[in-house]
Amino acid sequence: MRNELEKHLSLLKRQGVIDIWSDHRIGPGEEFGGKIDQHLESADIILLLVSPDFLNSDYCYDIEMTRAMERHERGDARVIPVILRPCDWQGAPFGKLKAIPTDGKPVTKHQTLDDAFLDVARAIRNVAQQLRPASTIMEHAESTPVEGTREPSLNQRARSSNLRVRQEFTDRQRW
Repeated sequence: MRNELEKHLSLLKRQGVIDIWSDHRIGPGEEFGGKIDQHLESADIILLLVSPDFLNSDYCYDIEMTRAMERHERGDARVIPVILRPCDWQGAPFGKLKAIPTDGKPVTKHQTLDDAFLDVARAIRNVAQQLRPASTIMEHAESTPVEGTREPSLNQRARSSNLRVRQEFTDRQRW
């Protein structure tokens, strides 16, 4: 579902509204923890892709989600729970946050995945525009943000990070 979500966020990426990162971009031989920490610390928007697998993962829940919520509570980042599959997420620390799709209805419970992810993409666009006014979002900006500068440059834009759980495939998906 992360791949499908990324397709729906592609226009936001093309317009320079967001830059998408997930742990799938970690290369061979690179340290997971260091790369995840780096992007988790620099993200303006952090998506929690919530499913029973996410809640079951010690790393996702205890480390990534905990750090994301600390940054959210300080106002350094915006955490957005994206409810992918039905699960008992309301009692989690992020349960107090407004989840997407609308009303926290799981993506898999919508008529189509496209309907659900359209709702998610629109919500993320709204949050990104709140965090950075539209006048500073450059269409077709360079894909690599400039880091370490104080003045916004043409390459800088809001970043998004997807916290990802291990993807499990059914026999049907493998074919």
